[in-house]
Amino acid sequence: MARLAINVDHVATVRQARQASEPDPVAAAMLAELAGAHGIVVHLREDRRHIQDRDVAVLRKTIKTKMNLEMAATKEMVKIAQKVRPDVVTLVPEKRQELTTEGGLDVVHFESSLKKIIETLHGSAIAVSLFIEPDAKFIKAAQKLDADYVELHTGAFAEAKSFGSRQEQFERLVTAAKLAQKLALGVHAGHGVDYRNILWLKNIMEIEEYSIGHSIIARAVLTGMERAVREMLQLMS
Repeated sequence: MARLAINVDHVATVRQARQASEPDPVAAAMLAELAGAHGIVVHLREDRRHIQDRDVAVLRKTIKTKMNLEMAATKEMVKIAQKVRPDVVTLVPEKRQELTTEGGLDVVHFESSLKKIIETLHGSAIAVSLFIEPDAKFIKAAQKLDADYVELHTGAFAEAKSFGSRQEQFERLVTAAKLAQKLALGVHAGHGVDYRNILWLKNIMEIEEYSIGHSIIARAVLTGMERAVREMLQLMS
């Protein structure tokens, strides 16, 4: 069975809507772990629209499983990662105007700058994952950059409007996952994964970990965090 990492960004989104102190993503992370989650994911964006520096610092001290810090490949974020020391950093593309991360990181175009950042993070004993499209050129580039993991962007699969289109995107993910494993890269997956499409994705045996946020937080609003996490874990098993 693959691992489940819970992204608690949207708990902070609700909090920041009122600039209040609750709901607290730290408390949400604790409940997710109690329910059986294998890790916690947070995206510290440059504009601090949801997760705040305080959240990252407190989560590092309280998480009992694994902390995955999503971030843009910038000097500011690298310094924060070196200070916080998450278990894994996932480098993602980031645009101020987007609602959520759109598409994978172009690791081919930004190869030279990413190489330096990955070397710096490795020097601080931090594992590195690259959030990329399920495409052979990006997977090969990730191996060349000495990344530890790739997180395959599952957005096109999740947003497919027809069975045929979804099947096509599923096969694309299967091929990408197999190639990544063959190249000795750890394989993660995320973006748009929910309680329905996980029934497809769990059949890709090469995927070691899913990063799931929106669908679980949305269900947790109605059923509670622990139940929402356990229901996802049951579907994955």
